[in-house]
Amino acid sequence: MSHRYQQIALLVAIALLLVFPLLGDRFYVQFVTRMLIMVVFASSLNLLVGYTGLVSLGHAAFFGIAGYIVALYSPEAHAAGFWSSLALSVGGAALLACLIGLLVLRTSGIFFIMATLAFAEMLFYLFHDTSIAGGSDGIYINERPILTIGGWVPIDLSNFVHFYYLVLAFAAAVILLLRVILQSPFGKVIVGIRVNEHRMRSIGFDTFRYKLVCFVIAGALAGLAGYLSAVQFGVVNPEMLGWHQSGSVLMMVILGGMGTLAGPVIGAFSLMMLEELFQSMTKHWQLLTGVVIVLVALYLPRGLAGLLPARPAGNGELPSAGSSASRSASSNTASTGGAPAGVQDRV
Repeated sequence: MSHRYQQIALLVAIALLLVFPLLGDRFYVQFVTRMLIMVVFASSLNLLVGYTGLVSLGHAAFFGIAGYIVALYSPEAHAAGFWSSLALSVGGAALLACLIGLLVLRTSGIFFIMATLAFAEMLFYLFHDTSIAGGSDGIYINERPILTIGGWVPIDLSNFVHFYYLVLAFAAAVILLLRVILQSPFGKVIVGIRVNEHRMRSIGFDTFRYKLVCFVIAGALAGLAGYLSAVQFGVVNPEMLGWHQSGSVLMMVILGGMGTLAGPVIGAFSLMMLEELFQSMTKHWQLLTGVVIVLVALYLPRGLAGLLPARPAGNGELPSAGSSASRSASSNTASTGGAPAGVQDRV
């Protein structure tokens, strides 16, 4: 499929998403809304795994803590304000990511994976085994937050169609934000860290600081997804913090394709549709899902996004190993002592 047809397909997909609430019934609209929330969640993890080379098994900690913040902040008798609850949830997730990142980023490899998992599990058992927020039963959000702009209420979050378009807008904004970040000098540096951190450090970059900023951004975006998930379902429980939640979103990134902006979108939609299909077929649906993921990992190492034609470097995509862009990037890296194109001028 050429780039022209790929662009046409993208426009068709956007058009379908825009008109979908007018065509589908309530169940399917809410299901696609949940998919879009997972797109935000998977995109945040992809920033760590796909672009910075930081494989985290504790990313659900930021997803879940944002949900708990909005649930605890919401009064029982009336609705909380949308903007204040959103700021507190995303800000709380970012602060938690900063605190955890200051510790776990001093490790690498398998030790980093285990450290992130450990922190997420500590939070899981903190909320699961105590009465802070309802224990294992979780806590309910009785009234959805009210979104007001100067006294005007343009969106009713209790209306599933309104909420769908709000989530769609957030998902699009997150993808555009990540595209801008990855095209910036900062984005070039974190890709350089993924390729060869020792060289980036040797030419003067404070790689720990760059990784910490990236970790905080990813945590904040995961918090945004957790906030939207809590508002959609009106309930928060410790399962949002569990390791299986982190594992599920990691599978979405792998299935869709790491290091691509389209990967988390394709992965989130594909995995959730496969799970829904297999659940209708057999009670052993998890086995079938695992088989599909293994086959994709074996025969499509770049994920389902690898089936799309390679795009030029600089569009928020990592070049494939065998592409001309990849060979050009490798020669540029070698000639500049390890600095990726776009950052050597700053050294």
